[in-house]
Amino acid sequence: MDLATADRYLARIGARRPDAPDAAALRDLHRRHVETVPFENLSIVLGEPVALDEDALVDKIVRRRRGGFCYELNGAFAALLAALGYDVRLLAASVFGDDGTLTPAFDHLALLVELDERYLVDVGFGAHAVHPLRLDWPEAQQDPAGSFLVLDAPGGDVDVLHDGVPAYRAEPRARRITDFARPAWWHANSPGSHFRSGPRCSRATGSGRVTIRGDRLIETVHGVRTETTLAEDEILAAYEKHFGFQLPRVPTCSPPSGTSRPTAG
Repeated sequence: MDLATADRYLARIGARRPDAPDAAALRDLHRRHVETVPFENLSIVLGEPVALDEDALVDKIVRRRRGGFCYELNGAFAALLAALGYDVRLLAASVFGDDGTLTPAFDHLALLVELDERYLVDVGFGAHAVHPLRLDWPEAQQDPAGSFLVLDAPGGDVDVLHDGVPAYRAEPRARRITDFARPAWWHANSPGSHFRSGPRCSRATGSGRVTIRGDRLIETVHGVRTETTLAEDEILAAYEKHFGFQLPRVPTCSPPSGTSRPTAG
């Protein structure tokens, strides 16, 4: 990513180019990203192609002001951070189900940023940390989204716990964005993918979170959750109001066949 593209990306999230690639700037960029660029599966339910090359990601997130799922969001954010001078690596991760079992590797994409300390960076796991997490920190880390704990796991992996509940397990080995092409295709196209179970779009706000899931608008403000059922003719306007983009039609999707899977990416 060249600096001109990086500047357009920064404008998209309301940030300026940092003076130096340091921890303070990383924290600010991470917060702005999760509060601006939504976690969403709308391309999947609308039948739009999902591509992980940089041009496609920039077109979707920067020009069209859309969001995406983990492979898109963290893939794009990694390219931005690298353009700004950060040492960033792509990590494959498995997601914990409610029963404690793990999905296959590459079910999620997270990032590692090396500064004076190592940081686990993740703008693509839905309702997750607003700020980067210190990787080599043995205690709970408090965040606007809750309490996070990063623990050593077998084989040099790390487990991420959110409010005491295991979220995912990340491998230490650096990966390429092309390594995630097949799992991204599966999540976008397989009848067994939970991303095909229905439309969802969500982002953090300064006071909580806003989500559209199907015809439901869910807003959490300072811990108070409200849910509103939208009429069909209100849905597109709600996407534009809360997420800043226009859709060609109301996104709908039939439930997939097979068993449900835990939320990933």
